[in-house]
Amino acid sequence: MKTKLKEVASIQTGVFGKTTAIGEIVYLQSKHFDENGHLLSKLHPDLKLDNTTQKHLLQPGDVLFAAKGTKNFASVYEKHNPLSVASTSFFVIRLFEGKIIPEYLAWIINHPTTQKILKGKAIGTSIVSISKSVLEDLEFSIPDLQTQQTILKISSLRKQEINIQKHMEKLKEQYIQQLLLNAINHD
Repeated sequence: MKTKLKEVASIQTGVFGKTTAIGEIVYLQSKHFDENGHLLSKLHPDLKLDNTTQKHLLQPGDVLFAAKGTKNFASVYEKHNPLSVASTSFFVIRLFEGKIIPEYLAWIINHPTTQKILKGKAIGTSIVSISKSVLEDLEFSIPDLQTQQTILKISSLRKQEINIQKHMEKLKEQYIQQLLLNAINHD
């Protein structure tokens, strides 16, 4: 049975903020994420903490969805991250109850099939965006928690496998290039 996202989570837009050289909290923007939607480790507080930003502080388990631009990804805000608010480039998805692991929700949103659905409903010409209503009406299946954890483990292992293969290819290329160099220098 499929469930709409709005049935299991609240969705809010990020806040507009004016960054400063020295702030108390981080103003998360798309530039703070790598090409795979992973939060960069070097974050510097660049926004003042006031009544507005206080209300919009991210909580561990919040899922950020980059709704503007060509790279739409979901990422989970974790408790080890510095105090932060999301910029207006993001929707903040806060799950209602423990039926869904936040990382599973991010995985399902980042899945190529889901991305194709979302991109098909994007609006705009110069800067495309996915609307809140499109995100709210996103339908997906919610397996039991153990199945969600298994999916996440398999996905993590697959990513590790891909990284190992890339590293092996790089080492193999270096080895072959060194052999070729040695062959011409051996004369």
